[in-house]
Order: sequence, then C-alpha cells, then structure tokens
Amino acid sequence: MCGRYASTTSDKELGEIFEIARTVGESSGPSFNVAPTQPVRIVLDDVRGRDEPERELRTVRWGLVPSWAKDVKIGNRLINARSESITEKPAFRRAALKRRCVLPADGYFEWEKREDPETGKTVKVPYFLHGDGVLAMAGLYELWPDPDKAEDDPDRWLWTATILTTNATDSLGHIHDRSPVLLPPDFVEHWLDPTIDDREQVEAMLASIPEPRLTPYEVSTAVNSPRNNDPHLLDPVE
Repeated sequence: MCGRYASTTSDKELGEIFEIARTVGESSGPSFNVAPTQPVRIVLDDVRGRDEPERELRTVRWGLVPSWAKDVKIGNRLINARSESITEKPAFRRAALKRRCVLPADGYFEWEKREDPETGKTVKVPYFLHGDGVLAMAGLYELWPDPDKAEDDPDRWLWTATILTTNATDSLGHIHDRSPVLLPPDFVEHWLDPTIDDREQVEAMLASIPEPRLTPYEVSTAVNSPRNNDPHLLDPVE
C-alpha cells in the first residue's frame, strides 16, 4: 500500500515537469510526511466545459469519496485502490474510465515487518523509497456533492483522490507486498488522456506499465507520527 509519502517540489517546478496550464487551490507547501485525509496536489486533464482538455494542478483531499457516498468518512478507507480491480469495484470503476490523475511525490514510505533480535517481537521498520526526480503516482479523483450546501455554493463539491497500488516485486517486495503504481514520463500523457474511456483500454494500459527501479533505505521511526514533518525524516538511518 501507500500510506505516507513526501512531496516537496514547488508548483513552478511541477508546472514545468507536467506542462501545467492552470493551477487551482492553494498549495500547502512542502511536506516530508504526507498523510491520508490531508490536502495533496494532483495533476489532471480537465475537460469540463471545454473543447480541449486543460492540464491542471489542483489541491484535493487524499482519500477518495465516491459521488454516491452518504458520508465523507468513507474516504478514510479509500486512500489506496488495487489497480487489478479498479474497473470492477463500485467505488472506483467510474473514475477509472473518466477521472484519472497523477500524484507527484519525491518518494514514499513503507514499513517492513522484522523480528526484534532482543525481544523476539515483530516490529515495523520504516523505509523511504525514491527514484531519480519526481515520481508520478497513478491515481483516481472524484467529486462529491455536499448535500448540506446549496447547488450554487462554490464549496459544494469536495475533490478527493486515491493512489493506485500493485504487487511489489524485485528489491521492493521484501519491504511490503504492495507498492504505488508509478508512471514513467512517457506514460503520463496516456494515463491522463480523457479520451481513453474504455475498460479494456484502461486495463491494457495498466498491464503495460513497466516495473519501477527505486532505491530503498531505512529511516527514523519519527515518520510513524503524521505530526512529525521536517527534512530529517528523509535522512537514512546509519
């Protein structure tokens, strides 16, 4: 799964990397410990009321809330979506065809289960996994209408997102059996393309994404608390 990640790249840099045409919402600034339900930046191709899609950088809430949900708390359980079933699961299948996005990250945290040699108990050891430059984590986004707000209220629509995961292989599999779906640069355009709205096309695209090459290293258990958020969280443990 992906339960925490780091995102410190400025809007200006993200604009250059992803060729952003429009930025919506305030950036919460660099975060070294992004946690579920917090505001995050996503990249999407917006087609609402346009002849041509416009590449957008937007702030949303991490934890997808389907449009039909009766309570936003469902988003607390939908921070990740298994890529193998997004075209089938009711919470994700509409977004999989119509509302795909990218969540930019410096890297993400994962916890390895390990036996403590002194106590014999199982402990969770945090790692930070990163590549070269900004990672493009594949995601889905949704818009949820707040029933307590008027239809013309500009704050009526809650934007939320989830991160896709897949089976972890190679050097990552020993840390955790799941990892985010990471898009190579030449896959981003296709993933965001709103004209790709056929289930078989989406499934084929997911199946063709190559395995990422990431570098993992152990970090401090300080990352376990979302209250901690400073650059030292990314320092390797000696």
